[in-house]
Amino acid sequence: MRLLPRSARFALMAALDVALHARGRPVPSKELAARHDLPPRRLETLLQALVRAGILKSVRGPAGGYELARERRRLCVGEIVRVALRAEEEDENQSPALLAAVLEPVIAQAEESALARLDEITLEDLYARAIAQGFGERRDARGDFDI
Repeated sequence: MRLLPRSARFALMAALDVALHARGRPVPSKELAARHDLPPRRLETLLQALVRAGILKSVRGPAGGYELARERRRLCVGEIVRVALRAEEEDENQSPALLAAVLEPVIAQAEESALARLDEITLEDLYARAIAQGFGERRDARGDFDI
């Protein structure tokens, strides 16, 4: 069973990808989408929500893309998930009465417990795990400069 919707998982993956690949330059959304085989339009909506929430910042221009708006250690996983959940809620319709009155309060309580735990995990924690597993750019593979 999966408790987090795809949008929350994609938002976490996007923020982590930016942390892994923004080495002094913004990460273009097309590059991010291609790296994970995601539809660019859907990803762009999530990226913009993360920008509005102050998690990412958008850099315009030909060499533009996305960068982290704060240090990895100052970004909680729970905060990123909440942004994705809010963006998803904006698209939802009104719930049926039984769902709204009985099920949603129980689910909300479980979600809050899970989000409280996710607030204890930072993007730095995920970054360290990703690097330990071989994800991200390797400095030795890219060299010291671009021509």
